[in-house]
Amino acid sequence: MLFSSCPSIMSDTCHKSQMNDQYSYSTLVLDLGILKNNMALLFITTPSRSVEGWIKEVKKLNPSLDVRVFPQIGNPDDIRFVVSWYHQPGSLKQFKNLKCISSLGAGVEFILEDKNLPQVPIARVVDPSLVQSMKEYLIWAVLHHVRRMDEYSECEKKRSWPVAPLKVSRAGEICIGIMGLGQLGREVGKAFVQLGFKVCGWSQSKKNIQGIESFGKNDLVRFLEHSHVLICLLPLTQETENILNKKTFSKLPKGAYVINVARGKHIVEKDLIQAVSKGHLGGACLDVFRKEPLEKDHPFWKHPKIKVTPHISSITDPLSAAPQLLQNYKRALSDQPLLNLVDRKRGY
Repeated sequence: MLFSSCPSIMSDTCHKSQMNDQYSYSTLVLDLGILKNNMALLFITTPSRSVEGWIKEVKKLNPSLDVRVFPQIGNPDDIRFVVSWYHQPGSLKQFKNLKCISSLGAGVEFILEDKNLPQVPIARVVDPSLVQSMKEYLIWAVLHHVRRMDEYSECEKKRSWPVAPLKVSRAGEICIGIMGLGQLGREVGKAFVQLGFKVCGWSQSKKNIQGIESFGKNDLVRFLEHSHVLICLLPLTQETENILNKKTFSKLPKGAYVINVARGKHIVEKDLIQAVSKGHLGGACLDVFRKEPLEKDHPFWKHPKIKVTPHISSITDPLSAAPQLLQNYKRALSDQPLLNLVDRKRGY
């Protein structure tokens, strides 16, 4: 399967029994309490990604758990479980007793890119709060564009309003095209249907979702031709990297708006800038980039029709996700099947 909701990006294979298991707080704490003290959980993140909230919630559930933060790893042979957010490639080889690697969020491409990755199971965090967070962000991004709020902001700065309200299209006249109809894409689509927008979606196979016109893998062009606002929620794989390119943009209606909340490598940046600058695209809203944080001299910053945000569209909440993380820690040490297991071949 090539398509799902991005990293987004919640898998349809997450069973109800697993989800219930994730939140069995009392059982979880009792089970983890019997684990040996020389078995440690290690967080490895970028300097900009704090894990203090995660440690707080993990310790609430199991105060005796040995939690470490890179580079303070202690004895590497103690490390059984690594929680990663962009670890240094090759850095996990030193953990000879490693049982599992978990992403700190839904995305795992940065883990799979490590050519020296230990041959252990990989899991990702599927946080129910991600869906609500993503819906809120995308509704803001779409409405900000269709109601022409950037133009009103410029008027505000000049302390002068237009003589008449700016002309805008109504929701029923606009089709929101969603690339990726996994669980997250479905929920986002339903939210826009409720707001009165037309919604279509593109995925590997056609889906039957009330209110959403579905296009299969071979119907990409027809899907694009329908999409006045294009939202990318695809996982990042070899097949989807650079999918938002000159050819793709050319198939969108003139004036279409592009929103990327998946991964920066989905977009060919020079193609986007060209399509917006020449007027074929009406603009773009980007929350993810090829290099994060976005470099200070990047042309996106100064482009008047490209809006950028610092990867905030959906942020995993430690309060709701820590039980799931610890459940997988327990399962890994007991050689039990993991929740939200990643398929290395598919890339998600």
